[in-house]
Amino acid sequence: MNTIETFYTAFSKGDWQTMAGCYHPDAEFTDEVFVGLKGKEVPAMWQMLIERSGGNMEITHSHVQETGERGSADWVAVYVFSATGRRVINRIHAEFELKDGKIYRHRDSFSLHKWASQAMGFKGKLLGGTSFFRKKVQKTAREGLNRYLSRNN
Repeated sequence: MNTIETFYTAFSKGDWQTMAGCYHPDAEFTDEVFVGLKGKEVPAMWQMLIERSGGNMEITHSHVQETGERGSADWVAVYVFSATGRRVINRIHAEFELKDGKIYRHRDSFSLHKWASQAMGFKGKLLGGTSFFRKKVQKTAREGLNRYLSRNN
């Protein structure tokens, strides 16, 4: 099994320890919510998300490609957004750069507007496409990760 397949198989089982082992120590991660994570922040984000889901997150993946130092995959996360109790189906495309057989750069792409519409209903549909909303969500996510890191170090 290649690194990316191992990563998503572990994710689908809620196994953040194996996911963490797939990352290079100098890894970087960015998506629409978590921007510019580096090193230990990356696996900590996945650990936090898995723990917060309470085992109520369904992860599926497909179209895994891995050739040498590049890779990609599509994945879907189905869960209940805790702040609103609304069900979310988030479809994500991931691009990877690998180094020493580990994930070195990881970029997830998805529609923040579609996510916001599902997670927050009318308010998300109305505001989810604005830069104000994007910055607010990113700031809130960063603060949450920083609190999580400070409690777990």
